[in-house]
Amino acid sequence: MDDRSGGDGSFVAVRRISQGFDRSNTCQTSSAEVVAGSAAWLGRGLSCVCAQSTEDDSRQSFDLTPVQEDCLVRLQNRLDVAYDSSIPEHQESLRALWKAAYPEEELHGLITEQWKEMGWQGTDPSTDFRGGGFISLENLLYFARNFPKSFQDLLWKQEGDRSMWEYPFAVAGVNITFMLIQMLDLEAVKPRTLVGATFLKFLSENESAFDLLYCITFKLMDHQWLAMRASYMDFNAVMKSTRHQLERELLEENITRLEDLPSYALLAR
Repeated sequence: MDDRSGGDGSFVAVRRISQGFDRSNTCQTSSAEVVAGSAAWLGRGLSCVCAQSTEDDSRQSFDLTPVQEDCLVRLQNRLDVAYDSSIPEHQESLRALWKAAYPEEELHGLITEQWKEMGWQGTDPSTDFRGGGFISLENLLYFARNFPKSFQDLLWKQEGDRSMWEYPFAVAGVNITFMLIQMLDLEAVKPRTLVGATFLKFLSENESAFDLLYCITFKLMDHQWLAMRASYMDFNAVMKSTRHQLERELLEENITRLEDLPSYALLAR
């Protein structure tokens, strides 16, 4: 995508986002960075949104059943796996993601300009996985395999009246993984929010619940993006709105499984 320049050429297109986020919750995005168009705000700014909470986490704790505790530990083990480009399984997963996204286009290497087509910041997607780990790649691959139509619709921005300056598909996907980890408080020994405790009930009944919720969230985020008539400078606000909507849906009384969430209806296989 070409640069979008003002009088001084300061703004860059969304596909040229710089480093992804890290999980240290650093909330130090400066207005100068946004004005300069470095787009670093997309990663670091998001952690500020995700860290916000309407509940007092320090005063809450929810006990787990043995099954829920076991499921949480297995999910946390997935969260601990960093993407490693030297591991064959990780290489194959990355190739599989490309093939799912572009079945008719041959991938010329794990480091290639082609990756920018999917919305990675550069020629090597591994640099964008540092914040989300290997699970962020697994999430994207699960989405591509289980909801191929929705995956392709988002990849190609095929629905709605869209902005000229869109969010980058792949980097947005890693941001969603990171947001869900924070929202559900998955790195805690036991959940400290009602949303996190509710999710663990779903996880104990469906071990793919995190991957499924990821797909729902990605589709919901795009739905919010269109409803807000957003452009790339609005990404943080869209993510915040998406999180709040998802929290509300998870806490509805009639929700007994993720497929009952109103936003699940947005997904198409």
